[in-house]
Amino acid sequence: MGRQDTEMLKGVLEGIVLAILASRPAYGYEITARLREQGFTDLAEGTIYALLVRIEQRGLVDVEKVPSEKGPPRKVYSLNAQGRESLTEFWRTWSFLVERLERLHDGKE
Repeated sequence: MGRQDTEMLKGVLEGIVLAILASRPAYGYEITARLREQGFTDLAEGTIYALLVRIEQRGLVDVEKVPSEKGPPRKVYSLNAQGRESLTEFWRTWSFLVERLERLHDGKE
C-alpha cells in the first residue's frame, strides 16, 4: 500500500472499525483479522489497538473483559448508541464524498 493509500485509510479507519462492530462485538485481534480478510493486509495490529483506545475514550463503544484461555482477559468491544450515531454520520459523510468524487472523476463538476 502506497503512502497516499495509507493516509486515505487513516481517515476512514474509525468508520470501518465501527462498521465491523455494528455486526457483532469483537476483541482487537478479531477486528484486525476481519480487516485483513477484507484486504487490509498492511494494517498493523498496533494501529487498531490505538484506534480502539480512542473510540473507547470517546464513548463510542462498551467494553467487557472476557476471560481468555491463553492469558489475561480480552477486552470485547461492542457498539453502543453513541457509536451507532457516529457510524450513521460516517456513512452520511462517506456517501457525500463518494458522490462528489464520482462527479469529479466523470468530469461532471
